Amino acid sequence: MVLKALLAAVSGALVVAGVGAAVTSLALEKSPYAAWAHGPPADEDYFPIAVWLQDPKMAPRYKAAGINLYVGLWKGPTEEQLATLKAAGMAVICDQNAVGLEHKDDPTIVGWMHGDEPDNAQSLGEGKGYGPPVLPEKIIADYERLRAADPTRPVLLNLGQGVAWDAWYGRGVRTNHPEDYPEYAKGGDIVSFDIYPVAHPNAEVQGQLWYVARGVERLVGWAGPDKVVWNCIECTRISSERKATPAQVRAEVWMSLIRGSRGLIWFVHEWKPKFNEHALLDDPEMLAAVTAINAEIRSLAPVLNSPTMADAVQVRPGAADTEIAAMVKRRAGATYLFAVVVRGSGGQADIAVQGLPAGAKAEVLGEDRTLTVRGGKFEDTFDPTGVHRYRIAAPPAAGAAGRADDENP
Repeated sequence: MVLKALLAAVSGALVVAGVGAAVTSLALEKSPYAAWAHGPPADEDYFPIAVWLQDPKMAPRYKAAGINLYVGLWKGPTEEQLATLKAAGMAVICDQNAVGLEHKDDPTIVGWMHGDEPDNAQSLGEGKGYGPPVLPEKIIADYERLRAADPTRPVLLNLGQGVAWDAWYGRGVRTNHPEDYPEYAKGGDIVSFDIYPVAHPNAEVQGQLWYVARGVERLVGWAGPDKVVWNCIECTRISSERKATPAQVRAEVWMSLIRGSRGLIWFVHEWKPKFNEHALLDDPEMLAAVTAINAEIRSLAPVLNSPTMADAVQVRPGAADTEIAAMVKRRAGATYLFAVVVRGSGGQADIAVQGLPAGAKAEVLGEDRTLTVRGGKFEDTFDPTGVHRYRIAAPPAAGAAGRADDENP
């Protein structure tokens, strides 16, 4: 038994040493934004949290909510819009118009917009109906033109819900043609998409949060390792009678991050019961929830920006209808695990993480509780929209043999 304990202690020490070596290399990994001299910050503690197409005058309020980026400017950029954003300390990704190009040296602009949802059927004008989507080859050609005019900033291309839902009829003649998307992804440096399941009008999608996770996962695969994937998140009724709860919104955010999204864009417009461009700001409960989510992300930005440990976790839900997505990161001697219910009823789940030393404890971040890890495994319970974030640190070296002995009776 003593020999067994000593071997376990040595093994635990080797695991900790291995993690430390891995962390050293991870800390040196380049930010995806380091490629652009005037792009988003390449700092490890920066994570893009944007808002879609808002009045620059609202920038101080969005900044107070933890948002650090505007995406899109109505009929802009104009000199006034850029001056207002600069005064508020808010960066922007905007159209590359004449005013924008006159501001090539302005750090307020950190990227160029490449239109919105070109993969959808395009309007032929009032009363004339819709034509086909913009061809991918045109998107690629326009992307090259934008890059040639200013190669110091990334180009953002936002795609529609066909990324996640093949049957999206808004694509017209290209409905059920997901093979288009790897081609579209060639038309941007940052590629994003939007789907809003809770507010969605179609019964097939309505309330099915997993479409968000599916869309991110597919777009990451289609775009490949050389592109950065972001996605949009709902937080208002949009054009529906339904609105996501704060728990549903948080679940959409974390399933996005776990599936590989490296930036979030809050969609805050609402058309029902009346049009409100900044509906989030007029919804105290949701605004507080979004602010709290943004704070979570900011506090974990260096961890989220580190590489994901492939195949490092297995989650086995107890309920047959439940799917739980999980991701493992390692930083500064600690293992971080993020898990979210993608679909199903939730319930108890068994979680196994590779490379954990004997005697480790799983601190559940933000929940004031700690779980015991035995043999690299622990259990937890999830609500139907449950999200748990764990920090698992190695125990002190002293007494490691005794703890290993306890866990290996």
